[in-house]
Amino acid sequence: MRILLSNDDGYFAPGLACLAETLSSIADIIVVAPERDRSGASNSLTLDRPLSFRKSHNGFYYVNGTPTDCVHLAVTGMLDDLPDMIISGINDGANMGDDTIYSGTVAAATEGFLLGIPSIAVSLVSVSSGNFSTAANVTLNMVQQFMKEKFHAPILLNINVPDVPQEQLQGLDVTRLGRRHKAEGVIKAHNPRGNIVYWVGAAGAAQDAGEGTDFFSIQNNRVSVTPLQIDLTRYDQIEYLKDWLGLSC
Repeated sequence: MRILLSNDDGYFAPGLACLAETLSSIADIIVVAPERDRSGASNSLTLDRPLSFRKSHNGFYYVNGTPTDCVHLAVTGMLDDLPDMIISGINDGANMGDDTIYSGTVAAATEGFLLGIPSIAVSLVSVSSGNFSTAANVTLNMVQQFMKEKFHAPILLNINVPDVPQEQLQGLDVTRLGRRHKAEGVIKAHNPRGNIVYWVGAAGAAQDAGEGTDFFSIQNNRVSVTPLQIDLTRYDQIEYLKDWLGLSC
């Protein structure tokens, strides 16, 4: 089995190294990741300049672009043989609820899904304990399940893992995305030259976090696995919008 790994924390990230080492026991691994931290890059592609990839001392390839660039470049131009699966992570931090819209980790997996390859995004809901091995083992089990029984349709999974030792996990849930309160305001500051600069504020606290959501599972030390889709259509407003525009018969 061939697995392409990427992330948004950069090719030097400890979560990526841990994941590559763990999965190398069951699959051929190739890593193509950003040359620097591109957290929050979402699904952006670099269109205003050419991209390049280089090989690091540890065998990982890195690209001067976004997580989406990395997967797109690898699948459509770099690899001689397509991977059987694409895994993005292990992200150092949660990607739950609204986070998935902004996440470069989820975006890399999404690009793989759009290119017709089963894809998984994996995030450690970090509280600085750094239990990447827990998330890596969860991912290993998921890949082994896939090897035993492949999905009948293209799949895009978003996995969040509590930042606890393996033995403290309380199980696994298939969940839906919750929702956060709106993000905190920007933080105004001054740079060394006295110019005003702004830092984007922290993500909002959990709002829709009841049973069945990714937030609820993580709060209870359970792994959250959420199947994602790309269709953003608001189907329940189609007829209303037709009426509002005077298009109904």
